[in-house]
Amino acid sequence: MDPSPTTTDHNKTFLHSLMDSSATTTPRRTPSFKEDTYHLHNLKPSEKKSLQDLKDKLTTSSDDHPTTIWGVPLPPTTTTSDAAEKSDVILLKFLRARDFRVQDSLNMLLKCLSWRKDFGADAIVEEELGFQELEGVVAYMNGFDREGHPVCYNAYGVFKDKEMYEKIFGDNEKLKRFLRWRVQVLERGIKMLHFKAGGINSIIQVTDLKDMPKRELRVASNHILSLFQDNYPEMVARKIFINVPWYFSMLYSMFSPFLTQRTKSKFVLSKEGNVAETLYKYIRPEDVPVQYGGLSRPSELKTGPPKPASEFTVKGGEKVNIQIEGIEAGATITWDIVVGGWDLEYSVEYIPLADGSYTIAVEKPRKMSPTEEAVHNSYTAKEAGKLVLSVDNSASRKRKVASYRYLVRKSTVIVM
Repeated sequence: MDPSPTTTDHNKTFLHSLMDSSATTTPRRTPSFKEDTYHLHNLKPSEKKSLQDLKDKLTTSSDDHPTTIWGVPLPPTTTTSDAAEKSDVILLKFLRARDFRVQDSLNMLLKCLSWRKDFGADAIVEEELGFQELEGVVAYMNGFDREGHPVCYNAYGVFKDKEMYEKIFGDNEKLKRFLRWRVQVLERGIKMLHFKAGGINSIIQVTDLKDMPKRELRVASNHILSLFQDNYPEMVARKIFINVPWYFSMLYSMFSPFLTQRTKSKFVLSKEGNVAETLYKYIRPEDVPVQYGGLSRPSELKTGPPKPASEFTVKGGEKVNIQIEGIEAGATITWDIVVGGWDLEYSVEYIPLADGSYTIAVEKPRKMSPTEEAVHNSYTAKEAGKLVLSVDNSASRKRKVASYRYLVRKSTVIVM
């Protein structure tokens, strides 16, 4: 292993490892990234010419190189509009990665095709790599953003444990196997893409910087960066960093002037305490994992699309009561509720309709800590009435985002 770098060199390496040049920067000073539609009529004449030139060059070199990538022949072996459209989308990704320089784009594409063959990338999704303990923890696909992009979450805080770090990165063979698994996760996300003009042609990446052991992961992060930069051009529409520590913001300020506007427009920074509020801007709460202030649990992903949730805000000094009315005797109501960074009081009451009946404390008032996940509970009513979910933010001045959903089950009828 190479000698440890100086502090300055290390910080630069770590920052670059996180800021993949195909997806980067901050919403505070730059406009939000607008993804390319890949409609040919939006291309400049010079860009259209570059696309055609790349097709011509690729055709002449196809005898010596495989020309199928992500299941799409390049250039298409059929004249159908669907095949041609998919081919154009992928070729435009390589062209944009090299500023429409045709020969550079061709070289990048051919190197990528060669790497995929040697690496076995086409079949890696079905490969069993033995990282069950990392599934859903370190890198995983989870739901979609509000525009339909698949979302990939990354969190490396688990590797602050030295035993876990040695188990996964203890030698070169272990590192190589981890890199295969990391590519596998990305390939799963790419399988969800359309490769169509106006379609969903890239993913969203969310990276959790909490407890990340920077120095220990330097080698692995550099390898991941190199693989993704060289072989997955324009595959990330937005990169969201959450639980951002002070030093990362400082380093970003240092390197920001050297980043392109396009790169910076893809980059989102969110400090600890603002995670849910940031993610809700881009991802619906039912698709946000529970550990980040959402309602999505791994067990629910196997049962189909998540049930929609309703969003609301709790202002500082405010108490919000959510009333679920029309509950009949014998019905069972199940609910989920979460407030981003809780730190407030939560309670649930059932109020019968009949005069003389007593209000029932389903969940007694309790202070919810900032680290608690979404509440999931149910109650079977003995008599008709309404359920009241209360969140009391009276003791705080800070506004909080929140969401909830519920399901009422009668004997044979389901009422939302």
